[in-house]
Amino acid sequence: MGERSILAEDPSLFVACEELLGLARERGLTLGCAESCTGGLVCGCLTAVPGSSDVVRGSVVSYAVPVKRSVLGVSAEVLDDPTLGAVSRECAEQMASGARRVLGCDVAVSVTGIAGPGGAEPGKPVGTVWVATSCDRGTLSRVFHFEGDRASVRHQVVRAAVDMLRVAFMEMS
Repeated sequence: MGERSILAEDPSLFVACEELLGLARERGLTLGCAESCTGGLVCGCLTAVPGSSDVVRGSVVSYAVPVKRSVLGVSAEVLDDPTLGAVSRECAEQMASGARRVLGCDVAVSVTGIAGPGGAEPGKPVGTVWVATSCDRGTLSRVFHFEGDRASVRHQVVRAAVDMLRVAFMEMS
């Protein structure tokens, strides 16, 4: 399910993206994304809004662990720890901070989790997703437990990421 079908299925998400970009524009701030389980859908929905190029710097699709490590700078201590790993608060926060650094943006959002149908781990069922935002004021992260099939989980993650970016921009007034 690409951003076109998500936005066709959920027109209110397009409006939320427009509003988010307006907030960023009003504050003179840029944004970026680091995405794992969404594979670029967050940035795709944001850039579906005409004129988004003045606010959106880009996205790092870090679907593979080596990309999280080498591009975004997620530490081996996090990625190699079986109690943490790629689906953890620590990973999401380091991904968001890494995206700010790599993309040169003011605010970044990251998403990392298990969209399904496979991939569940002990204590981390399908639908477990961490979303984090990073800005100069700090990093905020939240875990979600979404239900539904892969497309539904990914759609819900995009919505959560946009909502968390909105909160970050509202706090930066």
